[in-house]
Amino acid sequence: MLWSSPLFWIAFAVFLFWALGAYNRLMRLRSAVVQSFGSFDAHMVRLVALLGEFGAAQTVQRGSLLADGGAQELAALQGAVTQFSASLAVARARPLQDDAVAALTAAREVLRATWATALQKLVDDPAQPVALASAGDPGVVPGSSPVVLLSVWQVRWEEHAVQNEQAIRVFNEAVVQYNSAIAQFPASLLAWVFGFKAARAL
Repeated sequence: MLWSSPLFWIAFAVFLFWALGAYNRLMRLRSAVVQSFGSFDAHMVRLVALLGEFGAAQTVQRGSLLADGGAQELAALQGAVTQFSASLAVARARPLQDDAVAALTAAREVLRATWATALQKLVDDPAQPVALASAGDPGVVPGSSPVVLLSVWQVRWEEHAVQNEQAIRVFNEAVVQYNSAIAQFPASLLAWVFGFKAARAL
């Protein structure tokens, strides 16, 4: 009988060990995606904090003069930051969900565009006062022009952007490896049985 055949049990044991190893590999790759998103998340939280400092500096140092220029752009920037923070919170809870990461990617692009628009508006508006950077910022000389002071914020933004792009690359590489693993036969059968679904890159 088949059940009493040593070859059957040898084949069954081989399949069992393969399935266990393949499952553990899929779990490790999925965990790598989640962990790499955590690193990206930490960078994004720092960027949101930077934009919070920027918005607060404009409100305190420019005051009612914002009504004459730049107020609309700064309000749009604050809205973009709020939208991005909400999308980040959703993606943080579901980094493997396609729709959550897609919404975060879209919110990030909106934030980039809004930041560029707000900064350009403040540079171009001669009616705005100086003092756009905190006194403790390196490279800030008392009496610096608005363009110089705004460039300090731009430098800080770009420093964050470099770190963010590195974190994005790590996350995307983890996504590619994970998606490749769950699509490869016969591991794809295990992925289907246990509900492993493809992740989305940023």
